[in-house]
Amino acid sequence: MRILFIGNSFTARNNLPALFAGLANARGLTVDHRLISAGGASLRQHLNAGTALAAIAEGTYDVVVLQEQSTLPTKNPARMHDSVRDFHAAIDEAGARTALYLTWARRNAPEAQQGLTTAYSTIAAEVGATLVPVGMVWERFLSTHDSPLLHDADNSHPALAGSYLAACVFLVSLLGEHPVGIDVPVKGLDEKTAALLRQAAWDICEDLASGK
Repeated sequence: MRILFIGNSFTARNNLPALFAGLANARGLTVDHRLISAGGASLRQHLNAGTALAAIAEGTYDVVVLQEQSTLPTKNPARMHDSVRDFHAAIDEAGARTALYLTWARRNAPEAQQGLTTAYSTIAAEVGATLVPVGMVWERFLSTHDSPLLHDADNSHPALAGSYLAACVFLVSLLGEHPVGIDVPVKGLDEKTAALLRQAAWDICEDLASGK
């Protein structure tokens, strides 16, 4: 599978695409990935820059993952939705599938998660995109676990544990594979913590899929 990621540091930090590809490889699947990222960029800025649209038009990707700027979905969901529609039209024309990377609330503003979830899920349903519910999984994990810390020291970006949990959610959502039992070492993450995150990702995704 060839995947194009479009976003900012929430995708680039800890090289989320590579973490996801490593998990996929452990399941015998090859994921070739490219990341088009700019610090703090919104989807509209990516549209205006043109690089992402040119990459999509090449027609060589199976899936294009879109990640909006972290707070824009709650501040201006209409603008986000317009950007997703524009990207989806280009993705659909290129014969690829659209996926939306639903991100998380800042550590000191957990109440923002509902707005993020609503903004992403609404437009995903409208355009028929695959929703990758990372923020929802983070929210449930944080409600029952004090550690590991998912947020970095700035209370916004992901720590390695947060990116790894996100990668596990991508494995479930995009490939339909479960992360439990994968024992590929991740530098900077001890195996006990990695196992906890893999199990949590699977259990929470199962609950979300069943409406729990």
